[in-house]
Amino acid sequence: MESIMNEAVDLEKVPMEEVFETLKCSQEGLSTEAAEQRLSLFGHNKLEEKRESKILKFLGFMWNPLSWVMEAAAIMAIVLANGGGKPPEWQDFIGITTLLLINSTVCYVLENNADAASAALMAHLAPQAKVLRDGKWKEEDAAILVPGDVISVKLGDIIPADARLLEGDPLEIDQSALTGESIPVSKGPGDCVHSGSTCKQGEIQAVVIATGVHTFLGRAVHLVDTTNHVGHFQKILTAVGKYCICSIALGLILEIIVMYAVQHREYRTGLDNLLVLLIGGIPIAMPTVLSVTMAIGSKRLSRQGVITKRISAIVDMAGMDVLCCDKTGTLTLNKLTVDKNLIEIFAKGVDVDTVVLMAARASQAENLDVIDAAIVGMLADPKKARADIQEVHFLPFDPTGKRTALTYIDSEGKMHRVTKGAPEQILNLLHCKSEIGRRVNAVIDKWAEQGLRSLAVAYQEVPDGSKESSGSPWQFIGLIPLFDPPRHDSAETIRRALSLGLSVKMITGDQLAIAKETGRRLGMGTNMYPSSALLGQDRDESIVALPVDELIEKADGFAGVFPEHKYEIVKHLQARKHICGMIGNGVNDVPALKKADIGIAVADATDAARSAADIVLTEPGLNVVITAVLNSRAIFQRMRNYTIYAVSITIHIGFGFRLLALFWQFNFPPFMVLIIAILNDGAIILTISKDRVRPSSHPERWNLTEIFVTGSILGGYLAMMTVIFFWTASRTDFFPYTFGVSNLKEKDVDNWRKLASAVYLQVSSISQAHLFVTHARSWSYFECPVLFLALAFSVAQLTATLIAVYATWSFATIEGIGWGWAGIFGILSLNKGLPSRLKKISERKNVSFYGHRRREPSMGCTHLTPVCSVYEAVTENLAGWLKKQEEELRLLD
Repeated sequence: MESIMNEAVDLEKVPMEEVFETLKCSQEGLSTEAAEQRLSLFGHNKLEEKRESKILKFLGFMWNPLSWVMEAAAIMAIVLANGGGKPPEWQDFIGITTLLLINSTVCYVLENNADAASAALMAHLAPQAKVLRDGKWKEEDAAILVPGDVISVKLGDIIPADARLLEGDPLEIDQSALTGESIPVSKGPGDCVHSGSTCKQGEIQAVVIATGVHTFLGRAVHLVDTTNHVGHFQKILTAVGKYCICSIALGLILEIIVMYAVQHREYRTGLDNLLVLLIGGIPIAMPTVLSVTMAIGSKRLSRQGVITKRISAIVDMAGMDVLCCDKTGTLTLNKLTVDKNLIEIFAKGVDVDTVVLMAARASQAENLDVIDAAIVGMLADPKKARADIQEVHFLPFDPTGKRTALTYIDSEGKMHRVTKGAPEQILNLLHCKSEIGRRVNAVIDKWAEQGLRSLAVAYQEVPDGSKESSGSPWQFIGLIPLFDPPRHDSAETIRRALSLGLSVKMITGDQLAIAKETGRRLGMGTNMYPSSALLGQDRDESIVALPVDELIEKADGFAGVFPEHKYEIVKHLQARKHICGMIGNGVNDVPALKKADIGIAVADATDAARSAADIVLTEPGLNVVITAVLNSRAIFQRMRNYTIYAVSITIHIGFGFRLLALFWQFNFPPFMVLIIAILNDGAIILTISKDRVRPSSHPERWNLTEIFVTGSILGGYLAMMTVIFFWTASRTDFFPYTFGVSNLKEKDVDNWRKLASAVYLQVSSISQAHLFVTHARSWSYFECPVLFLALAFSVAQLTATLIAVYATWSFATIEGIGWGWAGIFGILSLNKGLPSRLKKISERKNVSFYGHRRREPSMGCTHLTPVCSVYEAVTENLAGWLKKQEEELRLLD
């Protein structure tokens, strides 16, 4: 068996006697005991799945730049926070650790749910096989097959493993899942059939020669095993983490120098300020908030027939600008049809209906042969093919003769014979074929340019009344065009994809002419090339000077490609900075599905394609892909809004408290920063996935420069508001004089603690209210959020207010300030000032920091309440505004 494990013997080509000798088996199959021994040696007949330790997976969510800072803060709170006659900061340590555990748990559960959904889908689709064990035929899971097993293959079966056919009639095997070729091929005794292909006609026994990773399918998937890429979502988290770490590092260095070297502050007091910077300077809940947003979006997509295996693929799909599609079975039905309007007549007194009827009589629909099914399907009633005639003899298709024929007796008792098949074989039946042959070949060539296959039909009388008689001369009566038609929704899907800024490319193993005709019918362009163009061969003068990358970028598609070509096409597109999606259904699509940023397997895809894909469609058709794109862009907007919010709040807390600590030596309690984070992020986690947003009409990209600049400006503005409030409350009598509240000047310890409560409530209030600014696309006052968001904000605001009004916590050094101060903060939280307005005006004008104008229509509301701001409604022309709303609702539908 070592020679089989090492693939030292090519069992696909050696004589059958040597196959049985090498496998140490016979046509009687294996015993259960022998099969179990081989199963332990060769493993299960399925693709290898890499299993990850659950503990390491859980801990992995704590290993990222955002978590590193919080972990450093936790260590500082329990290890370094000693001295000054105070115990370690246990409350800070417990709070930080709890936040870390909550974040990791939420991310872990969401990831596990996605894995469980994928596993359930794959288990539901587990194939079965009829295998000969202990001299008896049994229905077993295909996963337990081993080399040497004898299996039965019949009409409709998916071949469960690579096998050599035994004695019997030839099979018709559909290999489109492996090669992309839509026409079945004939396989006879001794031939090899590959796992993943489908039996379209016949029944025969076969001996298994390879299973699992050693099959043709497994070798194709080997390319997948070497394919790894880091998702854009992880890159963004890393980039935000690095930004925060850099800002924290600079702040720590500055604080350490000023507090200890210049101001000579106490060790413990300075350490508390450093903890405030560490805890407040990192958006610790960001991975959780974004993961929850994607998870809820994934759940919504599942109701529409989209299973998300890799949850971050949702974000990648929002930025997808190139969509590569396999043709056979994806854009098309993988089901031949007849274009009746193009049928050519070559005999007098014969019409199109007669040609179809004659071809149907030379067919056997019960065999489910794709060509016979297409021909018989042209009749209004399939029974008409045998109506009013008596069948005498049917000649089935064979690879040599390449035709079928029926000898029959009509209602008048006369014998006739009809045949259909390859035009060259039908022409060979004619006594004088030179003249008609030229006409036939001209039509065939014309159809070939349009991507159509040709089927010839001929007729003869049999005066002798004997089925063995050669009969009268054959009469060539017509040519029938065959075509694999597009899916009913493919053209509309491509049209909508193009309107959303996606470049759609067809990648197929079929012929170039067929690919171009399919592209023409779908409206996706005919600028297509053979696979040899990818290798620099057979290029015409118009493209000979183009680099391969540029050629692929400009092409509408490629034909005659193999799996490695599809992989290279995706690789080149990614090298040109495109976010590339790939839709496929077969084994030949597996490498490209895995390599693509977003791999999408259609509803009837093979097991291998589903395993490699990031997204699996469970409903037929491609319209759901457009739905997924629109939903992903809505999710992206929510995530982008939150990221700006998180960055601005991080700058607000880090910069604001740094100024208070360095200029006024105000020591804000670290524990209250944790409370701010919990209340702010808790409200967001519950509501952000339901927030009303405006998905873009073009692919989205993470513009980190815009996010960091916008977040920094807003955060800086909020920090200055906090500093101004602190100075006003602690250095002046403005608030007591104006509002009649208690004075918070730094006279004694109690005032200091009340001042800490006041600063806490001010920071918490404007931070929570700031969410409405970042969620809005224009003036935040006039853009109504969803009710759930308003309720969550109210609960968080009330909780923060109650803490500030009543809480007197010695460990956190705060004391209640009363309801008078609470009312002041309610007013302050409603007014963010001019910079927030200016930022919203910039977004309303849709101008990025690079000066590129962006078109972002509103698509987030389906009821009569306008999504656009009141400002737009008042200032824009009413008719134009209504037209805009109508277009947005059409896009949403």
